[in-house]
Amino acid sequence: MLQCTAFSELPEMGARVALMGLADGPGQASEAPDLDEFLLCELGEHDDGTEHAAQLWSSSAPAGRDLWMFWTDADGRRMFRFTELLPCPAVIHRLSVKEGDACVLYDRHPAAHSWDVTDPLADLMAERIREEVRRDRDGGGELGAQA
Repeated sequence: MLQCTAFSELPEMGARVALMGLADGPGQASEAPDLDEFLLCELGEHDDGTEHAAQLWSSSAPAGRDLWMFWTDADGRRMFRFTELLPCPAVIHRLSVKEGDACVLYDRHPAAHSWDVTDPLADLMAERIREEVRRDRDGGGELGAQA
């Protein structure tokens, strides 16, 4: 399943207020994480009735809650809200029963788990980086040719 392509400008003041209100959040304003100016929906493709979602902050505590921003576009207006949610408990085990990949979305999210959502742009960028590293390692890149 492809990743949703919706994006939103982050309402920074609302995000900072939500971060400072977290029970186990960053605490002081100086400890708050740097926030991106724009957020991309992290869910798989979904219908218009489902809110878009992007994670803003993740708790370090094992049973902690993560801060998510949800948004919808209706009647030419963007509506957003911030919510603390538990992480999705799903884990996929591919080759090992002991180790697995956890879903990085929130509990009871719609549609597919994060391991089933593909981002073609991120995949393309990762492949280009791998090609550049291979070229440099093999001496065919600009850095290898200059040395």
